[in-house]
Amino acid sequence: MELYIIILALTVVLSTEAEFVYEDFQILICSDMEAEIMNGFDEEEMVHADFNKKKAVETFPDFGDPMTFPGFYEYSVREVEVCKFNLALFIKAFKSPSPEMDAPQTSIYPMDDVQLDVQNTLICHVTDFYPPSLSISWTKNNVNVTEGLSLSRYKPMNDGTFNIFSSLKFTPAEGDIYSCTVNHRALHGQPQTKTWDVDVALPDVGPAVFCGVGLTLGLLGVAIGTFFLVKGNNCN
Repeated sequence: MELYIIILALTVVLSTEAEFVYEDFQILICSDMEAEIMNGFDEEEMVHADFNKKKAVETFPDFGDPMTFPGFYEYSVREVEVCKFNLALFIKAFKSPSPEMDAPQTSIYPMDDVQLDVQNTLICHVTDFYPPSLSISWTKNNVNVTEGLSLSRYKPMNDGTFNIFSSLKFTPAEGDIYSCTVNHRALHGQPQTKTWDVDVALPDVGPAVFCGVGLTLGLLGVAIGTFFLVKGNNCN
């Protein structure tokens, strides 16, 4: 699969007594199998085109100032067509040289503290990879999982690599084992798999036991001391 990537970045320096550097960027990715275009600001996504739903998706947080991007989806469709046209020209001109690649690093962890029989979310975080094209799959007890999954967009890093999140909604049960498998061309056909098992620690009863025994012994000592004190007074 041939891949064509364009990253445009506009750096703005606002200066009073100190310098603040901000980056406004756009990422355009196309191949014979997929396409992605998004605008962002300082490593945060602002809007991307959803080619399945045929609309622009604004991704500002709820607490951010509202901003719209009218015509972004139509613009994205045109840009992807140009991207694929350029890709065909580059393949012919450069005879598809081997691209530079960075292998991904993968980690898996729960979103919230784990409690048995309480729904949670597992996160598979894949970082430091290039080019931005990979696949992520999940298993539960060695059986493929296809429901309750979500996948973020490719997000650029300052060093030119990318990261992506995949999440799985699940209900922890003691003994279950989950795995996240990542396949990327830099892994040369050897997928990277991380596993996570449900292991909920029982409350530590040691301190309570020790406190109870100590209190009992203390009360027993007081009772014994009182007994001998009374006996001594009777002897007098």
